[in-house]
Amino acid sequence: MKRIGIGLAVILIIVLVIPAIVTILAPDAPEMKHAQPDMPSPSQLENQIQISVYRTESKKVDTYPIEEYIVGVLSAEMPADFELEALKAQAMAARTYIVRRIAGKDFKDVPEGAHVTDTVQHQVFLDDQQRRAAWGTDYSWKSQRIRQAVVETQGKVLTFEGKPIDATFFSTSNGYTENSEEYWANKIPYLRSVEVPWDKQSPRYQWTNAFSLAEVEKKLGVKIAATASAPTSWYKVLETTTGNRVGKVQIGDKTFTGKEIREKLGLPSSSFNWDMKNGKLMVTTYGYGHGVGMSQWGAHGMAQSGKTATDIVHYFYQGIAIEDYYQWVQ
Repeated sequence: MKRIGIGLAVILIIVLVIPAIVTILAPDAPEMKHAQPDMPSPSQLENQIQISVYRTESKKVDTYPIEEYIVGVLSAEMPADFELEALKAQAMAARTYIVRRIAGKDFKDVPEGAHVTDTVQHQVFLDDQQRRAAWGTDYSWKSQRIRQAVVETQGKVLTFEGKPIDATFFSTSNGYTENSEEYWANKIPYLRSVEVPWDKQSPRYQWTNAFSLAEVEKKLGVKIAATASAPTSWYKVLETTTGNRVGKVQIGDKTFTGKEIREKLGLPSSSFNWDMKNGKLMVTTYGYGHGVGMSQWGAHGMAQSGKTATDIVHYFYQGIAIEDYYQWVQ
């Protein structure tokens, strides 16, 4: 009986105690921290059009089903650890961009046989091999999360008055988005300025850099006559935009738009101020990007506060609808 009792005790230790110890000591797998439901491969979804992408490294044209293409764009354009509803909003914006382009049938700016490039000229795109290299050990859960955002918005695009919109987006606002005509030439009714308080959490919200006076004079083509007694006399902000950015500014004897200053000095945004210190021009900017359309960090913040992808796109693109893309392309 004693042997039987000892045997039962050994069996209980093997069956119950050892697995518990192993479980306690074993490190968490990255996938378990970001558990996602099983998702079908976007490339296997039915009724998809094909997107031909000019790959700048190989100088070849590769073709992908549209939803697989959106996986590659979403992987490149927004962090995979953003809130799922923000990723879904970005997926709809990216899909709208390519559908609008396909429907327009104007491919003069790409090599023959391609619809788009894989660069910022159109939309940045990463294929599976590039995603594996970029994500390393996080590849599994990040891929699953991106696929979920794409599959759950399959075929959905953003429209205004029955046509796919120009679904512009950017990284981070200065607290407001910009009216389209205050940065570009045309007034677009769905690209209106809205408040974006969530963007202050972005690491790109504020940036300061020092420029030498000689560098600024060369890039702007002006002569700056700044003195210690009047360090701001060389410039004057003439207009500000609805989105609280620099509209027009006079520097020396020339007038520039905020966009021109941003582009000539390579600033993150056209929301900036500056100060002269020790012979250097200290420029502080707020936000990152042109500021028109959807703020990605704003979308992330909205999703964190409980907003859905539908809420997000309706907020950043005024008066739009969400429809299936099939009616515009075959």
